[in-house]
Amino acid sequence: MSLSKRAVDLLGAVLLLLLLAPALAALTAAVAVSARGRVLVPKRCTGAGGRPFRMLAFRVAPGTRTGRLLHRHYLDHLPQLVNVLRGEMSLVGPRPLPVDRIPADSARARTSVRPGITGLWQTGGRSGLPWEEMAVQDLHYIREHWLGMDLMILARTVSTARRGRPVRAAAGAPPARVPRPQGLRQA
Repeated sequence: MSLSKRAVDLLGAVLLLLLLAPALAALTAAVAVSARGRVLVPKRCTGAGGRPFRMLAFRVAPGTRTGRLLHRHYLDHLPQLVNVLRGEMSLVGPRPLPVDRIPADSARARTSVRPGITGLWQTGGRSGLPWEEMAVQDLHYIREHWLGMDLMILARTVSTARRGRPVRAAAGAPPARVPRPQGLRQA
């Protein structure tokens, strides 16, 4: 990873944590009231170099108003800014997958960079994308990423989070406005 990418990650995470501190405090209180157990749920994921780490997220109680709000607008991911500060994640990169979910054929490429809070496929079809398309998008990002691409993805992430994700994409339905990388062959 380049020094400029790490510098943007650190600066961005610190600024976002400072700017969002009141909102994070309110979300923490709302989660504590609506969900039993811990407010933060660590998920064991695979990071750069294949090293496992504990990715932080707010606990989402599915049947509650708070849970729906957190999930729909990706607010449950905000604690991952701490993972960025620790150097376990980047602001932008392939989404980390649980250690038991990474297929062998894409594991090496996916773990060649730090996983990100957001990435190319999250700003397109998100959960409506099949695994193969998500892998194509992540591999394109790994090969082609540069600071301008990261800034574009971050801007699109803000827009995507404001709109919110659909409750559930229909099975087999094509995702809306997925950016198809040019000249990229299916793996």
